[in-house]
Amino acid sequence: MTDKFPIALALAALAGCVHSPDIVSAIERDACSTVTIPQEDALINVPFEIVQGRVYVQARVNGGNYHTFAVDTGASGMGRADASLTKALSLPIIQTTETSDGVNVATVDMTRFDSLEIGGFVRKDLDVITRDYSSKGPPEAAISGIIGREFFADGLLIIDFPSRTLSFSRKQMIKPDAPGALSYTRPFRVPVSIGDIETTGNLDSGANIFLVLPKTLYDQVAASPLETAGKGRLTNTVIETHRATLRGPVRIGAAHESDVDIRVSDRFPELLVGGKLLQKYRIAIDQRSQRVAICSPRE
Repeated sequence: MTDKFPIALALAALAGCVHSPDIVSAIERDACSTVTIPQEDALINVPFEIVQGRVYVQARVNGGNYHTFAVDTGASGMGRADASLTKALSLPIIQTTETSDGVNVATVDMTRFDSLEIGGFVRKDLDVITRDYSSKGPPEAAISGIIGREFFADGLLIIDFPSRTLSFSRKQMIKPDAPGALSYTRPFRVPVSIGDIETTGNLDSGANIFLVLPKTLYDQVAASPLETAGKGRLTNTVIETHRATLRGPVRIGAAHESDVDIRVSDRFPELLVGGKLLQKYRIAIDQRSQRVAICSPRE
């Protein structure tokens, strides 16, 4: 099991999916036509807040009170429980597991949610990592847990940053051949171009940052000197980072950005696209077809 940058969300057989003719024809025209789910088709349709670049929603554990959870496309599994929630709800420690942040591996405890509910949609019997995610950050950014990408694995997830709305449906999908769809093999590493360089970037809504570049990639796309930026904290590791302004342009689907504030590290293993860069756009993720759409705000 993997974990990742906190500063910084089972493939289903496509033949078994049911779609109305109108929806399918729209998706065939453009992957970005998926980013509006009719109310009657939505299993989840809830508002969210952005706190330090991260998507925060209200969720209920075991049918109890609402708690603040971060929706994190960079987190594997169903989710995470902050140590404070595990203590408050007297959740059991059921086993240990290993988690990697891409640099180091750590052994962590796991607990179990009998149920986790968002906007009336419930999943049951979830085994999740539990550890301290909040005590070292500012109080206003504290969370009770994280909702990981597997929670949305059997449908279409839409994070509409301009409208601050999160939606989920099993009745729509991004077709593999839809214009504008970005394919991936490993979640959610999609094609990215920086100037004339083509590469792959990890979409991570849980990272409170614009971009993180490995030093080897930075040397290919920029020539300006780096400034010291201090330490960056990964889940298991503290790394030295540098900062720069990347002229670009950076292109990911419909996202086109120039003069981007970036961090650079010798130790970070891949290009990371954080929540701050995504905040102008509407993001659709379909793990059944292994496709992502990054779409401009509504006209």
